[in-house]
Amino acid sequence: MMKILYAVQGTGNGHICRAMDIIPILQKKAAVDVLVSGTEADVELPFPVKYRFKGLSFVFGKKGGVDLLETFRKSRLRKLLKEIKGLPVDEYDLVISDFEPVASWACYLKNKPCIALSHQAAVLNKNAPRARHIDPVGKYILKAYAPASVSYGFHFKQYSENIFTPVIRQQVREAAVGNKGHYTVYLPAYNDRRIIKILGQCKGIKWEVFSKHFKHRIGIDNIDVFPINNNEFVNSMASAEGILCGAGFETPAEALYLGKKLLVIPMKSQFEQHCNAAALKEMGVPVMKSLKSKHIDVLKDWLQSDERISVDYPDCTERIIDDILQKYLNMVKVFSVQP
Repeated sequence: MMKILYAVQGTGNGHICRAMDIIPILQKKAAVDVLVSGTEADVELPFPVKYRFKGLSFVFGKKGGVDLLETFRKSRLRKLLKEIKGLPVDEYDLVISDFEPVASWACYLKNKPCIALSHQAAVLNKNAPRARHIDPVGKYILKAYAPASVSYGFHFKQYSENIFTPVIRQQVREAAVGNKGHYTVYLPAYNDRRIIKILGQCKGIKWEVFSKHFKHRIGIDNIDVFPINNNEFVNSMASAEGILCGAGFETPAEALYLGKKLLVIPMKSQFEQHCNAAALKEMGVPVMKSLKSKHIDVLKDWLQSDERISVDYPDCTERIIDDILQKYLNMVKVFSVQP
């Protein structure tokens, strides 16, 4: 039986949520070991994880972007290099990386093929939308973070042959969709005080805010703040009038799939999120520059609007995995018969 190492980025929740659907499919076709690196995810995988590494995590700040100082402080490059050199990628027939640096760089240094299967691979595709302001440093970091031999990506639209529509996890596909009139909010790069201050200016609106910084539910006027809980978050989204979130990938994709109004705020100085915002804007999704009072008219206009973007995100994850594995096996056969 084929032996696969599936490596998942643990910064943020999107990679982990996507892995919940991909891992069971891989397990049907091969013996699978799971690797997770990173420290910022709030969701745990319901599968055994063979390798857990600190990796190289970006730390969310509280002012709308990545906290570069804290990211640098927590980055232990000597430990990262030790993790990379010590990972036995040669024991596997195939390594698949969802933007995970330890396995990707271990393969690169040992000349081992590595397949990228991530949203970031799609963002880097030349056919994908780009932000208006070019960020060569951000693009370089994204490209160098997790190198791969072959890249396949997920995006809001199928911009090229190697780009697929989003993996919508089964929990979201099976959620009971309704409308209880509230708005679900997930903005992990912002201080909760700022979120509450801005949202409090929109009177008569019921907000359900999910926070990385609160351990217990609290209520402040028309705003309920919840600690991160996957089941509660999915239920809140499925029963919401609309969703306000960062310009990541999984949450906006799930909001679109559920047929919800969507407003996104890209993180500051984050190349990927500004590219996502550009793609969403092309589709008709409003984008708020930052969570500040001077931009609140965008928020209020969105609340008054009833516009929803129609998407078609079929459940074809297993077909995608089958295609990728077949292409890999064909490639191996070609190399094995060469003199």
